[in-house]
Amino acid sequence: MPSPTDALTALFDADRALRSQEKALLAAPGAALSKLLAGAVAEARALSDRKEAIMRLERLADLCAQVDGPEMVDQLIAILDDDAPSVRVQAAEALVDVGFERYAEVARGIERALERGAQETALKELPWVLAEIAEPSARPLIGRFLQHGEVEVVASAVEALAELGDPAAAKDLEPLRDDPRPVELDEEDGEITATLGDLVSETLASLVGEEPPS
Repeated sequence: MPSPTDALTALFDADRALRSQEKALLAAPGAALSKLLAGAVAEARALSDRKEAIMRLERLADLCAQVDGPEMVDQLIAILDDDAPSVRVQAAEALVDVGFERYAEVARGIERALERGAQETALKELPWVLAEIAEPSARPLIGRFLQHGEVEVVASAVEALAELGDPAAAKDLEPLRDDPRPVELDEEDGEITATLGDLVSETLASLVGEEPPS
């Protein structure tokens, strides 16, 4: 077993090697690098060893965020669709970082994800990504999530609109005021079940100064 001193030295050496290899990787031509990373994401998502998959996906989220182009935004959204919370956090933070620098690229990627409609785990996270970036077009884009068939995706969009705090969202939310579909909500006391309409009414109250429902 190595001594603590040897272990620390090995850690520094590994970190130095990691930085060197990352620099060499990111120096590759853009198209070839995008193809390589996309293949690596697909391979990681297919792994049966979840610990290995999580480690790879977290690293790949960081790498994809450093490469320009729509393919990399699509890959970040694919990573965001993972079941592991740590992977989703890494992918969401990467998307926010990219969005601050290249918002149009991220917005178009989110539009593509909405058109696909199948990555429901990612679609529950993307409204929060948009609310965090808070560009002027965030509200109408989040509003498109309200049309999704999965109620949890819709509920996430409602909560993201509440976080965004734009009163103009009221017109998007109004048609859902009486929606009876049940949703699970995180509260301080734990999860509670409410209707989507209840959530919308609370959000409308916060946005336009109405009395909240009793």
